[in-house]
Amino acid sequence: MQRAGIISQVRMGSTRLPSKVLLPAAGRPLLDYHVERLRQSGLPVFLATTTEPADDVLATYAETHQLPYHRGSEADVLARYYETAKKFGLDAVVRVTSDCPLVDGHLIGAAVTRYLEENNPLVYRSNAIVRTFPRGLDFEIFSMELLAEAHANATLPYEREHVTPYIKANPATAGRVLYRDEVWPGGDFSRFRITLDTAEDYEVLRALIEQHQAHTLNAADLLALLEAHPEIMALNAHIEQKTT
Repeated sequence: MQRAGIISQVRMGSTRLPSKVLLPAAGRPLLDYHVERLRQSGLPVFLATTTEPADDVLATYAETHQLPYHRGSEADVLARYYETAKKFGLDAVVRVTSDCPLVDGHLIGAAVTRYLEENNPLVYRSNAIVRTFPRGLDFEIFSMELLAEAHANATLPYEREHVTPYIKANPATAGRVLYRDEVWPGGDFSRFRITLDTAEDYEVLRALIEQHQAHTLNAADLLALLEAHPEIMALNAHIEQKTT
């Protein structure tokens, strides 16, 4: 039986919006919503933070919320993921980022079920290969075997910082990996942005949570909410996703 778990990378440092994961919405830190929604997957959730003193507060958060966690390199996120997966004995890893407070655990749980049914360590499954979901619902699923190979062989700074580029693009793996798209069946919502990277993103998330209880909605209802409120979604429509 394969042991699958969700690893969320989290740190207080952010060039565009420092300490963003602990910003409040409806009187609670955004990280609360992220963790609660991940737990709806039925999978164990682990935090992967850094050894930087600024992230002591996140270690305390994890302990307070009974979240297993690991502290590793701030820059080498690939190593941090590998160490976390190894520490907790994972065979399959779901990668998410903590700046997604409205991530949908039910979607992740269903995708992991499909992944495990294939029982193939060369499968890579994600809903961001062909993007139909908004930014902020992203997830990736891959085996410890692929993660270990990437950790051992990836050399470019971009590969180390973003965890999966080696798996997705390096000729050593790309010729063998089986890519599985998770595409939203109800249409293309990729124009929307519900991730947290800027002050405008925070405005959007706070409005969705405080005015519309978006954190209580399943994916279908959440996407309907985004369509129904163009005045909210216009607040960050001009933001370009950071790539480096």
